[in-house]
Amino acid sequence: MKNEVLEGKIVRKGVIKMKKFVIIALSLVMLASLGTSCAKTTPTAKKPTLGLVISTLNNPFFVTLRDGAQKEAETSGVTLIVMDSQNDPAKEASNIEDLISRKVDAILINPTDSDAVVPSVKKANDANIPVLTIDRAANGGVVVSHIASDNVAGGKMAAEFLGKALHGKGKVVELQGIAGTSAARDRGTGFDTTMAQEFPDIQIIARQPADFDRAKALSVFENILTAQPKIDGVFAQNDEMVLGAIQAAEAAKRTGIIFVGYDAIDDAIKAIKEGKLAATIQQQPALMGKLAVDTAVDVLNGKTVDKFIPVPVKLITKENVP
Repeated sequence: MKNEVLEGKIVRKGVIKMKKFVIIALSLVMLASLGTSCAKTTPTAKKPTLGLVISTLNNPFFVTLRDGAQKEAETSGVTLIVMDSQNDPAKEASNIEDLISRKVDAILINPTDSDAVVPSVKKANDANIPVLTIDRAANGGVVVSHIASDNVAGGKMAAEFLGKALHGKGKVVELQGIAGTSAARDRGTGFDTTMAQEFPDIQIIARQPADFDRAKALSVFENILTAQPKIDGVFAQNDEMVLGAIQAAEAAKRTGIIFVGYDAIDDAIKAIKEGKLAATIQQQPALMGKLAVDTAVDVLNGKTVDKFIPVPVKLITKENVP
């Protein structure tokens, strides 16, 4: 009898020890599982930060470019810092220095001037920060990719349209953008070369810069109207300038002038519908902004990107105005 009681106690003790062992084992498994779960939910990759330096946000074209970049940044999960240079090369240099000091992962630049931006590009190069340019190129430094419209082709389109509209004869004024920018240079090259080669009887009687600005174009064209009693056509290297020129012509009661712009901003589309503007070259600024962000992300991920990424342009007239 005593042996049976003793054996029972031993069994009970064994069961209790086994239960304690199982409980401890299960607890360790749960802790290990919890630790693994926490490790999976903790982010390990740093969120990339891009700096976007815009020449000016006082222009609908560049506002749209910024919006396209911001939308893509949100989609891609990157942080985008936007800075406005206010068409001032000194302000642009300060903006880029600020981004370098903040150690952003890449800098996207829409230069105010293709020459003036070069020292800033080189400073970013020295800091090992990749640089991409948008719409306007930099004339020096290392730029991993340039995203822009084919502005030479756009200038050619404008010349072909205006030349045909004038039936190959007449006097034309060309309003130029900011001297030193690749956009002004390339649009002018496309327009001037095509006019000279395909429409030799059309005379370009004035070429004057108005810095891509509507108010400046109004003033510049007022003076040209005073100096030139006969003007058959006008090509302005952006829509802001052509709209200023139209305003000056209306105030001077000068009619019969065929106006051609560049950019296809909303005010230009409205002017085409109203019959004031004959044509404009449509760029895709939102797409430029998107492609710039996408390309920067590819660079940061170690992918090879094209040195030049062209964005198509299109002639917009009353026949195909959206």
